[in-house]
Amino acid sequence: MASISTASGRGAIRRRALIGRLVFTGPGLAYLLVFMTIPVLLVIVDSFFTRGRYGGIVYSFTLENFARAFEPVYVQVLWNSILIAGITTLLALLIGYPTAYAITKLPRHWRTVALILVVLPFWTNFLIRTYAWIVLLNSQGPINQGLDVIGLGPLALLYTPGAVVAGLLYAYLPLMILPLYASMERLDPELREAAGNLGASPMRTFRDITWPLTLPGAMIGAIFVFVPSLGNFVVPELLGGGKTVMVGNLIRDQFLKARDWPFGAVLALSVIILLVALFAAQAFVSRRISGRGRHA
Repeated sequence: MASISTASGRGAIRRRALIGRLVFTGPGLAYLLVFMTIPVLLVIVDSFFTRGRYGGIVYSFTLENFARAFEPVYVQVLWNSILIAGITTLLALLIGYPTAYAITKLPRHWRTVALILVVLPFWTNFLIRTYAWIVLLNSQGPINQGLDVIGLGPLALLYTPGAVVAGLLYAYLPLMILPLYASMERLDPELREAAGNLGASPMRTFRDITWPLTLPGAMIGAIFVFVPSLGNFVVPELLGGGKTVMVGNLIRDQFLKARDWPFGAVLALSVIILLVALFAAQAFVSRRISGRGRHA
């Protein structure tokens, strides 16, 4: 009798634990299911069908959309998008790494102020921030006026790939700084002190200690900058003047202008596959670093 009551008590505890997990994780899982899993599955399914005569989808199986994606014009657009997004990510890393490092060296109460300043641009509408760059970069803007004063201007800064990179960098730089700061904040300062006491130079300490241990944060920041830069269509449209076409513009045009949803789904699927590959690479590097730390 006692064993039955004990078993029922354990069952009740398990049920309460299960209910508690569902209460706390259920909303998040529902959000991922509705807004990520189902849309991705729809994109995958739609990519295997054909475009209707007047747009939309005809549910006739075909692989023509995938073959079309490898045509030179679309490969060139994808390559240009990867190049621009890669340059943006590299510049974000070169600017964000020393910025995050400098924030970790501030007194604790000033770190909060610095982090607020980093995320402050997100409190302004994205379109307003992009239009501000049009004002800054046009032929009569303050940058060209300053260049004209010193005899270097005016220059054609607006509607160029450089303007697109500048707009993307400004938009997504905080997404690089914040993961780097979190990674550096967790770094044990005694490791660098021990390296210095053993005779390592600051450069070697950075190469052997700081950089490997903050590499996962750098990779997360790189993904956070690269992926939205690759899929962005507002900045290329406004700052590139339609001259710089990226894969985000191509996907938007297929869905909204050409109404070729299956081919747009294939292009979107290519970005999703690239995202998965980047996260897999980040997870692999993180495991290698953590494994090396355990064996050290």
